[in-house]
Amino acid sequence: MAIPDYQTLMRPLLELCADGQEHKIRELIDVLAVKFKLTPEERMELLPSGTMTTFRSRVGWAKTYLKQAGALEQPARGSVRITARGKGALNSNVKIDNAYLSQYKEFQAFRERSKPKSMEQSTAAVRTVVTTPEETLQQALDELRGSLINEVHDALLRASPAFFERAVIDLLRAMGYGGTVEDAGTLLGGPGDGGVDGAIKEDKLGLDSVYVQAKKWAADRTVGDAEIRNFIGALQLQRARKGVFFTTSDFSKSARASAAHSDSRVVLINGVELATLMVEHNVGVSVTSTLQLKKLDSDYFED
Repeated sequence: MAIPDYQTLMRPLLELCADGQEHKIRELIDVLAVKFKLTPEERMELLPSGTMTTFRSRVGWAKTYLKQAGALEQPARGSVRITARGKGALNSNVKIDNAYLSQYKEFQAFRERSKPKSMEQSTAAVRTVVTTPEETLQQALDELRGSLINEVHDALLRASPAFFERAVIDLLRAMGYGGTVEDAGTLLGGPGDGGVDGAIKEDKLGLDSVYVQAKKWAADRTVGDAEIRNFIGALQLQRARKGVFFTTSDFSKSARASAAHSDSRVVLINGVELATLMVEHNVGVSVTSTLQLKKLDSDYFED
């Protein structure tokens, strides 16, 4: 039996979690390998990058898509648990694949974030888009990047407040802010001072400072206008011109309006934006493989 694709694995993966208990992904991979009667060679087959087995990768993608659709949840690192929506999918007795998951707005939003901006879209009907090999590769890379951003955001939501603050420090330093490691290390970690957690040098010479607030909140708890006004007031007390407010959640419309109309320059970074910046600046992520695209060297073949 050939190695099943990730959409074929969706229903069997949900079925293994139907008891409502927390399950380790690595254990589910072994059970699924037995269920699909994979040979030892098929179990050991590697992706072209050589970084992971093909089967493990496909189970991982099935898990990711089910999780983004709200059919699975991740209570701890490396574990999954079925949700009420996942149980409903099993009871529906229909094929569970991307088309089925597309009925959920969370999955639609996930696919939209992963979609390259250049991809043609039709509001009337789904069309077949003919792409070049380079465009196909870019679409795949964009989808991988979108999935990674979601994973980083989920990890931040599960992290402790102290870890979240350290991640903010690491990101700011990776972006070129701050002086020495010791300077950055004293940025956060205290009770705050009137709505400000600390300040970091805008450049290594310390010509200006950026004041920072970091709120590690649950995804469903929105930072409101009051918190932003307190932050702006604290900036004014410090006679500060620049401030950045980080959160793992999101900001209300009134909170964004208050930041936009502040005399100080106030930047609001929500959870998804923070995860995106971490991916862009290689904070909390690692490079598993590098692709080289080659083209004909016409000069070499000139007679």
